[in-house]
Amino acid sequence: MEHAILHLLYSRFFTKALRDLGYLHIDEPFTNLLTQGMVIKDGAKMSKSKGNVVDPDDLIQQYGADTVRLFALFAAPPERDLEWNPQGVEGCFRFLNRVFRLIQASLDCFSGGTTQIDLSDLSPADRQLHRKTHQTIRRVTESIEKDFHFNTAISGVMELVNQISAETAQPTASSVLREALETVLLLLFPMVPHFCEEMWQLTGHAQPLQLQTWPSFDPAAAEEDELTIVVQVNGKLRGRLTVPAETGEEEIKQLALADEKVSGFISGKTVQKIVVVKGKLVNIVLK
Repeated sequence: MEHAILHLLYSRFFTKALRDLGYLHIDEPFTNLLTQGMVIKDGAKMSKSKGNVVDPDDLIQQYGADTVRLFALFAAPPERDLEWNPQGVEGCFRFLNRVFRLIQASLDCFSGGTTQIDLSDLSPADRQLHRKTHQTIRRVTESIEKDFHFNTAISGVMELVNQISAETAQPTASSVLREALETVLLLLFPMVPHFCEEMWQLTGHAQPLQLQTWPSFDPAAAEEDELTIVVQVNGKLRGRLTVPAETGEEEIKQLALADEKVSGFISGKTVQKIVVVKGKLVNIVLK
């Protein structure tokens, strides 16, 4: 952050000078700029002059380079300052160990059998895991490509791992479980490449993970069967509705007006208008 102004000024100056001299035909050197935050320790900027620098070699020796990298990316969005917290490194170390144990316990789903998923034959739990897998691919892809927010990308993978752990406690279709675990490794690969490559080999894949294509999500598979709609009265939360995803706007309005928790706040009053934000909320505006 502290270097961004001068570095940006220099690069723009030289670009415009070269443009004026006829060597370039562009006016600006960048289409956009992402300025990273700084690492903060004990309330102060981490720097050699302050003597508060943490030697990454010590952490790498204890936890491995992938764990340290995962923590640095997960601790904060890139444009915000990162508050150094040794407990956060330990938390990332536990997460990677959890993924390792989960894959070790599920190696059977990688040996033989079909990788095709028959959607018509899935249990409700398997359908939910399949949906979560495709929702996670969408979330992680958008977080990285749009905002460089690796922290929310990692958080999305953690949520998928939580759901896989919950599903493996009961019978799960091997094709659905395999898809979910392979997705975890593919999505984590930019952050923890050494760990993911080793897990990829452990699951019996002949071709290296680094040669795989980035996963794509199926929009239909990522769609929720049901939606939770927040109901507000004059902007204040008064209730929630759970409705099928295909429910129309007029029907949602009627359900909101008829909801027991909401009716007490609108009884005897005049409804001026009802604002529906598709798939998210209903706001009943009273006079």
